Amino acid sequence: MQFYLKIVSPDRLFFDGYVDSIVVKGTEGDFAVLPNMAPFVTKVAIGKLKITVDKNDKYAAISGGYIDIRNNKVTMVANACEWPEEIDTERAEKAKARALKRLQNKEGDVFRAEIALKKAINRLSISK
Repeated sequence: MQFYLKIVSPDRLFFDGYVDSIVVKGTEGDFAVLPNMAPFVTKVAIGKLKITVDKNDKYAAISGGYIDIRNNKVTMVANACEWPEEIDTERAEKAKARALKRLQNKEGDVFRAEIALKKAINRLSISK
């Protein structure tokens, strides 16, 4: 049995179709979404998104958002979402280095630097 998944980000429709399951990182840790789940809405954290379709796994980097699960329809609104082949690893490495430098030197907004570092590390881990 499958359920309908739609993932949108500010710049595009990232995914639209039927899936077997997904695993995504929430604020309390990773959780799986399966057919016939009880309805709920929660935040999605920076992390890896695993989509299983016909027993084939696809991975993407997600940088936060929200997920709404109800009646075998899942809608995810993501701040950003990328397939591994879309990730510019050189850009991600530079972002990681900038964030580390800001954190080490305690320059500027430390909270934003921590988020930038998490995003860069996540993108790099998915791209490999």
